[in-house]
Amino acid sequence: MKPTPKGWPRVSVSVYYQDASKAIDWLCKAFGFEVRLKVEGEGGTIEHSELVFGEGVVMVGEEARAQEKGRKGRSPKSIDGAVTHGIMIYVDDAEAHCKRAREAGGTIAYEPTVSDYGEEYWADKSYECVDPEGHRWWFAERLRG
Repeated sequence: MKPTPKGWPRVSVSVYYQDASKAIDWLCKAFGFEVRLKVEGEGGTIEHSELVFGEGVVMVGEEARAQEKGRKGRSPKSIDGAVTHGIMIYVDDAEAHCKRAREAGGTIAYEPTVSDYGEEYWADKSYECVDPEGHRWWFAERLRG
């Protein structure tokens, strides 16, 4: 494989929100993302954004702006809470990360739990958090493997 562009991981994700600006602030507070780029348009709408967590990149966009460009991205809030993806991110301490998300108002859908797939595989402690617009985020701490 050819190398990725400088500063970009092999895989990144995009998520859409009804209010991307508010979502960016919440994601940084609750999950510890950092804003790498935020391009604001007319009326404070988000034209493009890039949040980083370690080497990972998450782009957060405005649902309405995506529609204007012919993209079909939607916030779960707009489609009765449905999601068609899962986002999983490794953290150093799942318990502490979960506490931070809960304190920021995240809904913990799956409390930190150890999943052990046996000595020849791995063990993780993970939890799931639902953000204010309904996106579901998984965070895991590798315990073995």
